[in-house]
Amino acid sequence: MGRLVKLEDLVAITSELKSQGSTISFANGHFDLLHVGHLRYLFAARAEGDVLVVGLNGDGSVERLKGPGRPLVPAVERAEMLAALEPVDFVVVFDDDTPAEVLKRLQPQVHCKGTDYETPEKVPEFEIVRAYGGRTVLLGDPKDHSTRDLISAARGLDRAAHDGVASD
Repeated sequence: MGRLVKLEDLVAITSELKSQGSTISFANGHFDLLHVGHLRYLFAARAEGDVLVVGLNGDGSVERLKGPGRPLVPAVERAEMLAALEPVDFVVVFDDDTPAEVLKRLQPQVHCKGTDYETPEKVPEFEIVRAYGGRTVLLGDPKDHSTRDLISAARGLDRAAHDGVASD
């Protein structure tokens, strides 16, 4: 089982692991409502290295990027769920809108991103990772799953249930 760690502590941990020959892979995201697409992405990211670090957007970041009413699940709970997943070794919460500073500090050998980017070069942090000698990879399944779709489906069920009650 993984664990939630502060960035300062994670820098020391991953530095030691790298000195022992471990490859660190890094994946990041909001993970607001976990779904199978997230799980497939994390397993693929774990396969890229010996240790998987997951960078988790904090609550303020998710709200700025996704809009009012998000996140649905607070960062501390999202982090706990991520840390309990088999492929995850460490979770670090960051409050910036991008993981750029986390990547600069940790310098994982592999930065894993989802298939919503056409090429690794189109990933916003590509140059940061390349500058310290890391590589960026695209992995996971096609974007057939999304938190937005889950929210829409749940709202549809809520409307249907409400309509059903109103018609009785």
